[in-house]
Amino acid sequence: MDFIKTIREKAKSAAKTIALPEGEEERTLRAADIILAEHIANVVLYGNPEKIMSLASAYGLKHINNARIIDPLTYERREEIAELMAELRKHKGMTKEKALEQLKSPYYLSTLMIKIGEVDGMVGGAIAPTAETIRPAFQYIKTLPGISIVSGAFFMLLPDTNFGEDGIMVFADCAVHPDPTAQELAEIAVITAKTAKSIAGFEPRIAMLSFSTKGSASHPMVEKVQQATELAKKMAPSLVIDGEMQADAAIIPAIGNRKAPGSNVAGRANVLIFPDLNSGNIAYKLVQRMAKAEAIGPVLQGLAAPINDLSRGCSVDDIVNLVAITANQAAGLYS
Repeated sequence: MDFIKTIREKAKSAAKTIALPEGEEERTLRAADIILAEHIANVVLYGNPEKIMSLASAYGLKHINNARIIDPLTYERREEIAELMAELRKHKGMTKEKALEQLKSPYYLSTLMIKIGEVDGMVGGAIAPTAETIRPAFQYIKTLPGISIVSGAFFMLLPDTNFGEDGIMVFADCAVHPDPTAQELAEIAVITAKTAKSIAGFEPRIAMLSFSTKGSASHPMVEKVQQATELAKKMAPSLVIDGEMQADAAIIPAIGNRKAPGSNVAGRANVLIFPDLNSGNIAYKLVQRMAKAEAIGPVLQGLAAPINDLSRGCSVDDIVNLVAITANQAAGLYS
């Protein structure tokens, strides 16, 4: 499976509209040009329209005129949105005047345009820290029903196609929540299953990882994973999920058969849920470097709308791919 080709093709079919708040930034403009040329998504760019078109001309871009360009200082629905913001956060002391000031930020404006249904998702962070990109979502978008936390999943594209789903595995949480409780870990498992299905299109087989397999060790950290597994099964009874289990039991059929006989996941897992951020972050980086896997992400999950954060070192292709993923999230998780 060509994962990148697949997600781009699925995004074309979804025909979603994605906001790019950093509309005057070179990589973002070049990515927008590709997205528009390939019809991966409709694009909204934020910034001064004359400057954006001048930059597009200087870069030799041919398709930026097909984007919707919004100047946060003159957007026609600013007053209406400011009133909504003041109402939603009046308990925090928000006023219309303060909201109008916030709406000068393209990150706030693009997020609130998701809230009112003008765009389907947002990708930002090429020139801003994560906090600036994501804070408006925490304040105004919140989390999905039944999900209390935001987490980050990575799609790991492995050279050895014997692992996961034809070489594709999903790891979570590798980016956001340091030490989830059993309930939070269950929520991470449930939302990661939805992420895997909506973006990669396969049926998830979820292993809840630990240093123990089926009671081979006794410790509060093991008990947390055991409890999380049972909670996840109650939250989503149709999920194919098992745990607790060690990583080798999750991905190697012979070891899975020996350590967890009868399991419908052991040896065949394509989604790995790590017990904490230490293990998840370490694992994805080791696999990326030592197994020469491509790590795509983090894909933020749990928010009530698809909003994703770029690395400030991102490439043009990174932006294009994350827009495609965001469009897939919008089509699969929020439609």
